Amino acid sequence: MADAERLRRENPEAPGPVPAELVTTSGSGLDPHLSPEAAHWQVPRVARARGVSPERIQAVLDANVEGRTLGVLGEPRVNVLLLNLALDRQFGRLQPAQRPVTGER
Repeated sequence: MADAERLRRENPEAPGPVPAELVTTSGSGLDPHLSPEAAHWQVPRVARARGVSPERIQAVLDANVEGRTLGVLGEPRVNVLLLNLALDRQFGRLQPAQRPVTGER
């Protein structure tokens, strides 16, 4: 509950409730993927941190959604590392103190 409240405070412009996967951990705690919905929820904060419009962040996010394996297995997902690298290429690398934490669990 405290994590959800913290995320809500840090993401005041985010649409809807905090996605459950942002306040839970995987078995290993190292899962590199988020659902497109959980990544989308963070777009306003990431856009603000990078000083670009949410639409530009959303376009990079959309380009980095991986589909189902073989078209039928699993769910669409976003590799958080690859998304952050794509954002760095597109908009420049943020300094560590500025870096938004996408995919924090």
